[in-house]
Amino acid sequence: MELNMLEAKFLSLPKDVGFRTSSYPTSLFGIHSYPKSNSSKVICSRVSNSATSNKVATSTLLFQSKINGINEAISRTLDYFDDEYGGVIVNSDKLPSNPNVFASLFQSSLSQWITKGKKGVWLKLPSKYSELVPIAIKEGFQYHHAESGYVMLTYWIPEGPCMLPANASHQVGVGGFVINDKNEVLVVQEKYCAPPFVGFWKIPTGFIHESEEIYTGAVREVQEETGIDTEFVEVIAFRHAQNMAFEKSDLFFICMLKPLSSEIKVDDHEIIAAKWMPVVEFVKQPWIQEDSMLKKVTDIFIARMGKKYCGLFAHHLISKFDDRSSTLYYNVVNTRGSNCIGA
Repeated sequence: MELNMLEAKFLSLPKDVGFRTSSYPTSLFGIHSYPKSNSSKVICSRVSNSATSNKVATSTLLFQSKINGINEAISRTLDYFDDEYGGVIVNSDKLPSNPNVFASLFQSSLSQWITKGKKGVWLKLPSKYSELVPIAIKEGFQYHHAESGYVMLTYWIPEGPCMLPANASHQVGVGGFVINDKNEVLVVQEKYCAPPFVGFWKIPTGFIHESEEIYTGAVREVQEETGIDTEFVEVIAFRHAQNMAFEKSDLFFICMLKPLSSEIKVDDHEIIAAKWMPVVEFVKQPWIQEDSMLKKVTDIFIARMGKKYCGLFAHHLISKFDDRSSTLYYNVVNTRGSNCIGA
């Protein structure tokens, strides 16, 4: 890989010039799995030297005194942005491609950030910078989360507890109760399921996508699995469970949907079969009668059909806190235009 001018200057220095990893005490972070923690923040432990800032400052002066004619290099730091909480976000579009240059620039940057009283450092490394990951870890960064195209790492500068927000702690699923004018509920049999549930007819379910609303996710999942177009009515209940996939918590929203079509087109990648089943027949299934959770959800659904229960409607509101439109779910009991009767 071709080096830029700054990288070449760093690599051409004598080996005894500049920062060494051992000159700065490594910060050791421990991120606990979130379901086992009662805190919404990253829990960090830190092994450090009380003279951290002095050591870094001394190393910076030594580094500067041994370089002749390349003041441009010594004044350079990692390109970064200030965040709203006293931290910094390293610009991932302007990272040095060479690991040694990255290590030197990070330590030079750290000296300045300590002087400026900065706190957390966010380092997003796209896949093309994968060679920098072990260097960043060696310098004291901690894994935060990863996606298909990058890994996010963090570094907490001050002494004391790390105050950086933790990685996402929940996954969100949706299920759709779709009832037609014949009192039939739309049900499916999944292609892949545990042996005890083979042959079980259930409502369509799935996970919502990133940046997707709960109600749009429910409509999409039903359409993908059965080909039935629907309209969201309301959330009739939701479940909160702990230590699910990847030790994350799980939120599952059960939605009532109105069918806009009737012809079923099964998605054979996920579903073996789909059909309209009479509600009475659906309720009598042993899996529902013998499971307290499924039985309660079905009871709520039946009550909603009889207008003896009111769920949560989706309302779009703008808050001055962030000036963004968001969805607030709440019921509208005994209000004109409401199609349910609540206590």
